[in-house]
Amino acid sequence: MKRILIGLIVAAVLAAGGWFGFNFYAQHRATSEVEAAFEQMRQQGGKASHGKITFELATRTLTIEDIAVTPGNLPQAQIKIAGIKGTGVCLVDDIRFSADSIDITGVEVALDQAPPAKLKVSYKIPQLTMRDYAGPVHAAAAPADNSLIEMYRYALSQYTGVTASSLTAPTLTMSFDSGNAAAGSGEFTYTGLAIQNLKHGKIDAMKADRAVISVEVKQPGKPDKLTGELSNIIVNDFDATAILAALDPQTSGDDNYRRVYRQVSAGPYTLKSAQAIRVDIDGFAIEDIAVQPSKFRLADVLAALPQDQSAPQTPAQARELLEKLAGVYEGVRIGKAEMGKTSIGTPQGTAKINAVRYREGEFAVEGVDTPSPQGQFKMERFALKSFSITNLMRWAAGLSNPGQAPSPDQMLGLFRVLEGAEIKGVVSPYKNTRQLVTIDTISLNWGQLVGSIPSKANLVVKMVTPTDPSNPAQRPLIMAGVDKLAIDLDLGAAWTESSGAFALAPATIDLGNLAKAQARFALANVPRGLFTTDPAQAMGQAAQIETGAIELSLRDSGVVDLVVAQFSRMQNVSRDAARSAIAEMIRAQGEKVMAANLDAKAAVDALAGFVETSGQTLTIKLTPLGKLPVLQLMDALNSEPIVALAQFRIEASTGL
Repeated sequence: MKRILIGLIVAAVLAAGGWFGFNFYAQHRATSEVEAAFEQMRQQGGKASHGKITFELATRTLTIEDIAVTPGNLPQAQIKIAGIKGTGVCLVDDIRFSADSIDITGVEVALDQAPPAKLKVSYKIPQLTMRDYAGPVHAAAAPADNSLIEMYRYALSQYTGVTASSLTAPTLTMSFDSGNAAAGSGEFTYTGLAIQNLKHGKIDAMKADRAVISVEVKQPGKPDKLTGELSNIIVNDFDATAILAALDPQTSGDDNYRRVYRQVSAGPYTLKSAQAIRVDIDGFAIEDIAVQPSKFRLADVLAALPQDQSAPQTPAQARELLEKLAGVYEGVRIGKAEMGKTSIGTPQGTAKINAVRYREGEFAVEGVDTPSPQGQFKMERFALKSFSITNLMRWAAGLSNPGQAPSPDQMLGLFRVLEGAEIKGVVSPYKNTRQLVTIDTISLNWGQLVGSIPSKANLVVKMVTPTDPSNPAQRPLIMAGVDKLAIDLDLGAAWTESSGAFALAPATIDLGNLAKAQARFALANVPRGLFTTDPAQAMGQAAQIETGAIELSLRDSGVVDLVVAQFSRMQNVSRDAARSAIAEMIRAQGEKVMAANLDAKAAVDALAGFVETSGQTLTIKLTPLGKLPVLQLMDALNSEPIVALAQFRIEASTGL
């Protein structure tokens, strides 16, 4: 029994010695690995130090205290970490390790940008926890080129080698100070940050419960302070590999779109200004954000930035920068974006917007209700169709020539920025009166550009506007008791290149309480070269154009009675006498026309009959008797209108 007891004691002593020996070995191994990582940073020209390192074998817990790093290629950056504690740490293989959890405390990152920018930025994260972590033992060597793009690529490449089931941080604070620059200084504090399922550069979801904003704006003569709060920030399906592909010079020929975000949403959002301005937004969401590596070239934009930011840009530099930015925007695709109900409070009143939307090239603002100096302005919808930020930037770049007026071609370049605009449901005060202008629809669309000039267009206007007593041309309407004009306009024009035909059809204007007029006409043999901003070239091409059929119709809804009443007042006769006098004048003048063209008799009789009986529709159709060049017709109209009219067969009729 004694021997057995002695044997057990010896075994226990050996086991304890082995345990402490192995624990010492593990501590030494862990310390060596950490030292190797810090030595790697020092060899790259940086400064790296740490405090106490401990390793507990039973729980495989590695602790590192008081870490301080200054990267060699970014001497203006400093990183401090109070402590890192990894639990369940083990080596997966020679180059990777894993941990059940990693707790990081007291993270501080300071960036001090060198002049002329003089921008100081700092980040503070009191606590960061990662679960089920796996990543490289040693960081890859930092790039020799310390350009911003290369540093982004380096950081993202390290990030893509990490996996974790979750990352959480109770708070993160970012502060900045631009000195006396317009950006001023401020602080952004995020709370409740969490990342779910990080794997090889992809994240299932990221969120922040709240962001609190405080910014001091250094504007001349009137400094301001902005404070705000943004809640429920959510990012779903983020893919950093798409950004890496866009930053990689080797992918300059990749025309495929790579999705970066499936969805980004946040709200509600509140922003207040010390100038008594308040903005409240229910929320916003953006979906399917993707980049095209062949065009999303941030390096080109950075290369175009002036080296001396304190010196003003030359026009050539501004044009080059705008062109590079346009290329970057061309490489970004957004499925849709939407901002919810918004209110903007000012000392003059509160403006409200129901929604701002972007989808498939259409930008729309809906449900506007805002005060104006004359009264409340309301609008159901305003939309820009096929709107392109890329083309807008390129158009603006072409106009950036101080002291030089833009050429007609440059101004017409606006037609490439979008393909139409629409306004619906407007109710607006009319000048300083109590009357209102109401717009049901104003819609303008164009397309089929030849160079910078549209060869197809359509304009629709449906609105009601008060008559203006201060406008001499409208006084007869007011004297006749017409206080409103209901306007219904539909104008369409299109050119067909294959046939050379140009048609204006329909061209309709309906003044609801007066008349409805409609016109159709066609031109033949219209050459492509006519669509130019060169007047000499346009005149040369215009010689080929031939006149087609012209059809006019006018439906009386009160205009005849209005003309008769006005003539009656001017001549101081009865209305019946005035009506008869106007008809006789038409027939008398028609005698001169009929001498040159007997077909004109039908038109004269129809026009006289149109005046004699209210509420009729007058229709006149002019058909060229042969080939009739447009320029020849215009010369004849200027000198001998009657001779010009003789070039047509005239058909006319009236009817109720």
